[in-house]
Amino acid sequence: MNTQVEQPRRGPSLILLHSIPMFAGVPDAELEQIAKVAFHRRVPRQTTIVRAGDSTDSLYVLVSGRAKVMNSDEEGREVILTLLGPGEFFGEMGLIDGSPRSADVVATETCELLVITKNDFKRCLAENFDLCLNIMKSLVQRLREADRNIESLALLDVYGRVAKLLIDFSEDERGERVIKRRVTKQDIAKMIGASREMVSRVMKDLENRGYFRVEEGRIVILEKRMLSAAAPAPRA
Repeated sequence: MNTQVEQPRRGPSLILLHSIPMFAGVPDAELEQIAKVAFHRRVPRQTTIVRAGDSTDSLYVLVSGRAKVMNSDEEGREVILTLLGPGEFFGEMGLIDGSPRSADVVATETCELLVITKNDFKRCLAENFDLCLNIMKSLVQRLREADRNIESLALLDVYGRVAKLLIDFSEDERGERVIKRRVTKQDIAKMIGASREMVSRVMKDLENRGYFRVEEGRIVILEKRMLSAAAPAPRA
């Protein structure tokens, strides 16, 4: 995978920082300080932005583009832990507890990143309660997502896992649940612990049975039907 990145560029504007959920509620005076220490970095598709086991030296915020958080074994088998999109961030855990990177983060599209170094991140946390609260909310949300994923792997068959993942990826759009992001069947397989061929068969069957439809390159989910498919099967 590509590991080359462009040289850092000067920091972000306040308008950009205001648009990032992590900085919600942070006063302009503190945002101005963050803008002085944060810098832009652009990475091409397939770049490994951070690698598992590396020392943790920075926090990254996705301004545009998408990335996947993943781990692999010595035989090259991969598991995707989550997919990241604009406004999301990564690298905060190691900055908080001092541990090495726990996973690889790979750009699946060309990405624009904001980078904040370890010392600057800690200073920002120490000086701003709203930023601390936003970080804690994000960590709690990720812990809840991990709990749901463990439950899904333990209790659901492949049909249920695919259905649940499609629901999780969907967002409300004028009363409909729509998946706008591009997610490959291979990525879905690596997230739910199944083969790509099995995921293809399940998705084709769900589409044929009317659980979702494809319109103009996006997936429209019939939420009530999909929720029934994502429910654990009754025990005998």
